[in-house]
Formats: sequence, structure tokens, C-alpha cells
Amino acid sequence: MEHTPTAAWIAQAAGAAQQQGPGYLLRVVLIVMVLGCVLTAWFLLRGYKRKDD
Repeated sequence: MEHTPTAAWIAQAAGAAQQQGPGYLLRVVLIVMVLGCVLTAWFLLRGYKRKDD
């Protein structure tokens, strides 16, 4: 495994992202949005659970 400097690795990643177009970024944004909604709903709805002791 060859060692590449961090700046070169970031430049390669940016070049690869530009070649793929907006589809990858849109997919990531949608996944993060859905996970955020699920976690927010869980956080809000867990307060309605009451234990009858």
C-alpha cells in the first residue's frame, strides 16, 4: 500500500466526486435526512411512554 499525502488524497476525492455528479451527494443528503427524522421522532415520542407503577 503506497502512502499518499493528505492533500493529494483530498484532491483525488474531490475529483472523483465531480465525475459522479450530484447523484451521490443527493443520496447522502436523503439518507441523513431520513435518519434525522427517525431519530427526532424517537426522541419526541419516547416522552409519551409512561410507566404505571
